[in-house]
Amino acid sequence: MCEGVPVNRDWDERVDAAWATFDEYPEERAGEFRDVIGKLVAELPEGSPLGPFEQACAWDSTGHSDKAVPLYREALARGLSGASGYKGRRAKIQLSSSLRNTGRAAEGVELLTPELESPSDELDDAVRACLALCLSSLGRDREGLSLVLGALAPHLPRYQRSMANYARALAGPRT
Repeated sequence: MCEGVPVNRDWDERVDAAWATFDEYPEERAGEFRDVIGKLVAELPEGSPLGPFEQACAWDSTGHSDKAVPLYREALARGLSGASGYKGRRAKIQLSSSLRNTGRAAEGVELLTPELESPSDELDDAVRACLALCLSSLGRDREGLSLVLGALAPHLPRYQRSMANYARALAGPRT
């Protein structure tokens, strides 16, 4: 549950349960899934940042990045990051991806670059992957590849140092 955001005691669990059924909704029934999320959102207090966040996720996950972008922005403007740093970071990652999908990759880079300096968590690799996609969309493939290799290196059973060095070299000036 998000601290400082009053919700029903089991609300987060019911949202998680709804998302667990997402794959049961084929594309032609995507609206039904968004309705399930909409009913849960309707239970939230007015002004809650969780509502637009969950709605953005539902629109995004059903192929409508254009409808998700303003909802992610609204959730962040309402203080989602303060209510839940984790969900705030997710919103930035997902918003960046949606911006890229709608032809605004530069905005995605601007949004995610500061996240490279944020306290580390399980979303670090997702930040780097999404940022790499945005950079690639802008023709900055070397920078993107550097981020991806840097994120991958710690997970390798061998060659960690080599891959980390290659990542740094790619990010440096071209020779």
